[in-house]
Amino acid sequence: MDYKERFYRQHHRQEDLVHFQLAVAETDLDIGVRKDRFSNQLVKWVEETIRACRGPLEDYIQRDPSFVTALTPYAVLPNAPLIVQTMAEAGRLAGVGPMAAVAGAVAEWVGKSIAKRSRDVIVENGGDIFIRTCRIRKVGIFAGDSPLSNRVAIEIRPDQTPLGICTSSGKVGPSLSFGKADAVVVLSPSVALADAVATACGNLVQTVDDLKRVLELASKIAGITGVVVIKDDRLAVWGSVKLLPMQT
Repeated sequence: MDYKERFYRQHHRQEDLVHFQLAVAETDLDIGVRKDRFSNQLVKWVEETIRACRGPLEDYIQRDPSFVTALTPYAVLPNAPLIVQTMAEAGRLAGVGPMAAVAGAVAEWVGKSIAKRSRDVIVENGGDIFIRTCRIRKVGIFAGDSPLSNRVAIEIRPDQTPLGICTSSGKVGPSLSFGKADAVVVLSPSVALADAVATACGNLVQTVDDLKRVLELASKIAGITGVVVIKDDRLAVWGSVKLLPMQT
């Protein structure tokens, strides 16, 4: 993975939390927990948790390889694992394939597990974030070469969490996007849904004239609470989103 993909990680890290990184196969997480909860034993347990999350998904893909390549809503096999069903439902609501929700689904699965051991937790997976917090926090927006990149942050209140904050970009990171957005950030209590909708919205953006269409799409999907779209020097926002300037 290249340097640009890692660059945005500094914008969600919090000084009062201990952040550590774990990679298992394609899953590469940046995890923040309360300092009093951090230990080497916790790190080992989180790695086991990631493997436990990935296992059913990997097994299912062996049985149904078309699940990986589908770019439109996909009907999964009977008795599919819960994480597979979650991804498929998120893709259905967003109008995209289920793998558009994989990073968010894994972040949510791991984040909710860690939340049983730490009241404050942030799990970031390729720009897709699960957060639960007991204090107000700011999550910065990295938008590639846009003049608005690193200029604004989203304020997250405790009563909004657990929350998914997912980003799609046509210019940054490895995820598939058919659009040219510098950043599309979607908020939802379901991280998988936020991930899928971010992909769907990102696919729509070719020029600044498409920003209104993106807001209209996101606002019509049940479960989406907010969206921020950045294209070149333009920013559009909808929903329960409070933007603040980034500290320099």
